[in-house]
Amino acid sequence: MISRHRADLLYREVQHFRQVWLWFIVLGLAGLSVYGVVEQLILGRPFGNNPAPDVLVLVFGIVFGLGLPIVFYRANLTTEVTREAIHYRFFPLHLSVQKMPLAAVKTCEAVTYNPLRDYGGWGIRYGSKGKAYNVSGNRGVLLDLGDGKRILFGSQKPDELAAAVLSGMKHVVE
Repeated sequence: MISRHRADLLYREVQHFRQVWLWFIVLGLAGLSVYGVVEQLILGRPFGNNPAPDVLVLVFGIVFGLGLPIVFYRANLTTEVTREAIHYRFFPLHLSVQKMPLAAVKTCEAVTYNPLRDYGGWGIRYGSKGKAYNVSGNRGVLLDLGDGKRILFGSQKPDELAAAVLSGMKHVVE
């Protein structure tokens, strides 16, 4: 877990997947999976025209009925800026904290972007404008690493995040 009590912490943000449309899909899949378990395993009626074996129905019920909603509820993007680096973790895809030294950042800018067009959606994405770590919305901070690489961190407070990165970059230069 990223530290919450660092003396050199300039910025911290934790974002979760809370979009209604996404939860409609996740809970719809969960509901369908649970319905299949109830129909086939509890009521004894085959689920579908070509029903799966009971064990497979149970596995799907557990994975999609319980696991998927839990994973999406717990999933988050944590971004911290210290005087030396940007620390980030996209849980559960990153099991440990990732670190980008501020010395590697050449420019930093708060931007509005189109998640679907520019990066192909939300999550850890690669698009026409570089790599993105985003959870929701269309605002973030675009970092140019000077070697042709650009990284976007989605943020609900992009101006504050950019200010923290710029402040850290000044500290690195001094």
